[in-house]
Amino acid sequence: MSIANLPKRPGDRSVALEPFNKSEALSLGVELELQLVNTNDYDLAPYAEDMLRLMAQTPLPGSVVPEMTSSMIEISTDICHSAQDVIDQLTPIRDALVKNADKLNIAVVGGGTHAFQQWHERRIYDKPRFRELSELYGYLSKQFTIFGQHVHIGCPDADAALLMLHRMSRYIPHFIALSASSPYVQGQDTQFDSARLNSVFAFPLSGRAPFTLSWREFEAYFAKMTRTGVVRSMKDFYWDIRPKPEFGTIEIRVFDTPLTVERAAALAGYVQSLGAWFLQEQPFTPTEDDYLVYTYNRFQACRFGLDAVYVDPATGEHMPLREHILMTMTQLEWHSEAINATSSIAQLRTDVEASRNDARWLREKQAKENLLAEVVRQAALRFRNPTK
Repeated sequence: MSIANLPKRPGDRSVALEPFNKSEALSLGVELELQLVNTNDYDLAPYAEDMLRLMAQTPLPGSVVPEMTSSMIEISTDICHSAQDVIDQLTPIRDALVKNADKLNIAVVGGGTHAFQQWHERRIYDKPRFRELSELYGYLSKQFTIFGQHVHIGCPDADAALLMLHRMSRYIPHFIALSASSPYVQGQDTQFDSARLNSVFAFPLSGRAPFTLSWREFEAYFAKMTRTGVVRSMKDFYWDIRPKPEFGTIEIRVFDTPLTVERAAALAGYVQSLGAWFLQEQPFTPTEDDYLVYTYNRFQACRFGLDAVYVDPATGEHMPLREHILMTMTQLEWHSEAINATSSIAQLRTDVEASRNDARWLREKQAKENLLAEVVRQAALRFRNPTK
């Protein structure tokens, strides 16, 4: 190798981490990745560009943008202050999506995976970052045709954001089980309630964030990572929860996209209730040892949903995840009421008590219909009208 072809020294790659911007504590932002399907066989359809063109003609809150492959679209809210704000913004976006999908003779569907699509048939959306990721990750990029909900929650400052992040990490199994909606992959029942996250795990910078409780420590970690040359920005981290310094938030990324925007808003209300509890009561201080059971708890929630086992990181006690969720919801009652999230928690509590989530709904439909295309059709109707 000639000197000209030698890689640069690590010190030449250093990139400064942008400052953590101010945001209103407990403010919310929600992103939803959605499926575009044709109305012949209800397979995924490459209509993102057409949908974006039509959606641009309607003034709406938030934004509508492309995602990795051309059968996906991402919607997001503006800054919200409550779960009600979230639903007030998502509803007109949903209604516009449905209206424009009808014009294109396609349908919009929630859920964390499409039930029977074949990854090799997907097309990478023509955008420089997506092309770059496709070149780097190969077939994993097309297998990333999965659909998640991301919830941003505002934090008063950078150190508080890291404290919030690590406290939220104890509740990752809650978020997975409550939102699980990806039991089917390429026509097969995976026996997971959330198979979607198995695709995320394949990426080298996925998993948990490093345990740092001060922004100065996090900046030092980021500097080390950029000097290795494998990280250029926060976007390169696919962590379950990551700081978003440009927004002044942390971003929780483990939710499957629910089948309805109403459930998406309820999940945001649950996150906000937890955040209010953390800020007002400082109920516990996270430690590195919390992560001893993190991967186990995460797997349990993905595999078994609300029937999972939860290992308490502080005590080591094993208990049904369902019980831990219900116990937490009881702890949150006062805080949920204070931020007008009572109806969100009540909606989720009812489903937990009945052992229901979207994964179970999809399996029940398949047991009745024995045809996954019909299940996708009914999921499209449910996205349009949640009473279906």
